[in-house]
Amino acid sequence: MFEHLTTPEEIFSFKLGSALSMEHDTLAMLADLEQHAQRAELKTMFREHAEETRQQIANIEQCFALLGESVDDSPSPVTKGLAKEGTSTIKKTDDSIVDAVILAGALETEHYEIAVYETLVTNAEARGATEVATLLRQNLTQEESARDKVKQAAQRISQEGIAVRTSVAG
Repeated sequence: MFEHLTTPEEIFSFKLGSALSMEHDTLAMLADLEQHAQRAELKTMFREHAEETRQQIANIEQCFALLGESVDDSPSPVTKGLAKEGTSTIKKTDDSIVDAVILAGALETEHYEIAVYETLVTNAEARGATEVATLLRQNLTQEESARDKVKQAAQRISQEGIAVRTSVAG
C-alpha cells in the first residue's frame, strides 16, 4: 500500500498493518509449536494463546475501521525470520529437549510483539486515537501475560533439566 512513507499517520498505518501480518505469522507459529511440543501443558498454552491471537487480529482490524482506513497487512519480516529460525532449530533438536527450544523461540516472539504494541499504543495516544489505543493496549496486555506464562514454563522446564542432570551425575 505504501511505497514511500511521508507522514506520521502513514508510518502508524504501515506499522499497524505490519502488526496484523505479525499476528497472522504468530498464529501459524503457534500451530507449529503446539504440534511439536512434547508436554500437554505447552500444547494447551499455545492453543489458548492462538485464541487470544485471533482476538488480537480482530482488534487490529477494528483499529483500521476506527481510523477509516482499509485493512492493510504490511510485511513483518521479523516474525517471518523468527518462525524460520524456530523451525530450523526444532528440526535439529532431539524430542527429549525440544520443549526448551520451543519456549525460547516463543519468548523471543513475545518480546518482539510487546515492543511492537508498546510503540503502537504510544503513537495511537499521540494521535489522539483513544479507542485505537485501548484496543492495542488490550493486545499488549495479552502479550505481556503470554510472555509471563512462557517464561514461567521455560523456568520450570529448565529446572527439571538441571535436576535430571544433577541426579544422574551425582
